[in-house]
Amino acid sequence: MFYDKDCDKFLLKNKIITVVGYGSQGHAQAQNLKDSDLKVYICLKEGSKKINQAIKDGFEVIQIEKAVLISDIIVILIPDEDQRLFYYNYIDKKIKNNKTIIFSHGFNIHYKQIIPKNELNIILVAPKAPGHTVRSTFCEGSGVPALISIYQDFSKNSLQIALSYAMCIGSGRVGIIPTSFKEETETDLFGEQAVLCGGVSSLIICGFETLVEAGYSPELAYFECLHEMKLIVDLIYEGGIKNMRFSISNTAEYGDYYTMNEFYYSIMKKKMKKVLKNIQNGNFSKNFLLDKQSNFVKLNLFRDYYSNHLIELVGLKIRSLFNWKHKKIIN
Repeated sequence: MFYDKDCDKFLLKNKIITVVGYGSQGHAQAQNLKDSDLKVYICLKEGSKKINQAIKDGFEVIQIEKAVLISDIIVILIPDEDQRLFYYNYIDKKIKNNKTIIFSHGFNIHYKQIIPKNELNIILVAPKAPGHTVRSTFCEGSGVPALISIYQDFSKNSLQIALSYAMCIGSGRVGIIPTSFKEETETDLFGEQAVLCGGVSSLIICGFETLVEAGYSPELAYFECLHEMKLIVDLIYEGGIKNMRFSISNTAEYGDYYTMNEFYYSIMKKKMKKVLKNIQNGNFSKNFLLDKQSNFVKLNLFRDYYSNHLIELVGLKIRSLFNWKHKKIIN
């Protein structure tokens, strides 16, 4: 684990950094770098709706052709599926030796969608939080942990560059963790699919459907299987699974162990191993990129189906009953 004391805060002082993209991570990392007194440009495609916002936030927006010529560091923060085409169209043959490219996800490097020339520094700096949290914690004087990795070290100081960059986005305040492109990519995809997104969504929807199909009220099913999820996750986030179990009733805790061991654990673990294997052997990335080539036919079908699921329709009604503290609720 590295912290601010392990980083050279002056290493990037006279470097020119261009952040490509101004989405969740792009806007957060760029603003944190700027507030760390670094020279930062934003690169966006012509006609992007984010151009005005970037200018409003105090950045100069430049074309990628200029960025490749003047930048010491290019940070690629556009969607994974767009990075390969962007790299080979604008960077590959035009970038000079001894420049640095930073990614915040190892997907395209690990799965060989991008094979950079040997004369570049290829670095991973991956904050472990959404962009708004990367930004808000920085503004509060803290930060979020970040993973770092070196794929190519042409200049022989790539680790120092990675540490300095991570420090300047706030991660040195809480912890910078060494990893590899392979480990970051595969664990990140697995976490998203098996637990955080695919796992949680499946558990909620299957629970909701099971109750509704058994004749129970959709509104009650929504409360029990979705609404109360936040209460449990907050307890886990604050103090681990042990803290959650300490805070619930004996009935709930007994039911937790009973159901996990009698029904869930062995079955889910077998399924998760298949999910992990699908990530490790490249099948997931292959299917994802093939769907991209078809303009995301499968992705859009899934979006349409699940956005019109009964749980979403019931949720609209339930959420309207609450005076939400955070107004940006997707309805």
